[in-house]
Order: sequence, then structure tokens, then C-alpha cells
Amino acid sequence: MIQKRYTSFEEIDHDLKVLKLKRQIREEKLKLAVQNTKKELYPVNILGGLAPLIQKIAISVVAKKLIKKFN
Repeated sequence: MIQKRYTSFEEIDHDLKVLKLKRQIREEKLKLAVQNTKKELYPVNILGGLAPLIQKIAISVVAKKLIKKFN
């Protein structure tokens, strides 16, 4: 990494502010990622994703029983 040469304290202060803001942005992104992960792991959301699969299975089971009944 190339080290920057500073010629004034204002430049140092500016870079420190930029680095602080970048760190805060990363922290907020991490918080959002954790919140989104928690929401996705709620049982309601997990089961909600399985609903179409359960419907297809239920329809096929009912269809098979109806076919057996009419044959």
C-alpha cells in the first residue's frame, strides 16, 4: 500500500472524516444484512416459501385418489 504524504493537518482531518464515514456506512450495511437475514429466517417466511410446493403435492395426491376412485 502506498503511503500518502500529508502537508497539513486539514488533509489528515479530511481523510479521517472520510474513513469514519466509510466505516459507519459499512456498519449500517451490516446491520441491514443482519435484519434481512433475521426476517428471512422467520418460520412464517420459511413456510411461505414452501407453500407452492405443498400445494402441488396436495393436488397430485388428491388427483391420484380421484383417479383410483373412478377407475
